[in-house]
Amino acid sequence: MKARAKVIVSGRVQGVLFRARTMQKAVRQSVNGWVRNLPDGRVEAVFEGEKEAVDTMVDFCREGPRSAMVLGVDVKWEPFTGEFRDFKIRH
Repeated sequence: MKARAKVIVSGRVQGVLFRARTMQKAVRQSVNGWVRNLPDGRVEAVFEGEKEAVDTMVDFCREGPRSAMVLGVDVKWEPFTGEFRDFKIRH
């Protein structure tokens, strides 16, 4: 089953390779979408793919890379669109 999740992560999540590690994991999981820093210090991501793989990405966001300190994760499940062909870091 295909799934889509929009995730906003708060805490110490910028300047700690959060976007790069998210992209690496998404590529390994065959998940499409994007990740970006928000001006307020949070990170936002959209994941699309098989439900199990998207769940894995959401779980990753709850931990983040080793140097991150995740304080909160807001997950919004949305209808799958299939609009992405790959995973990108947005600026």
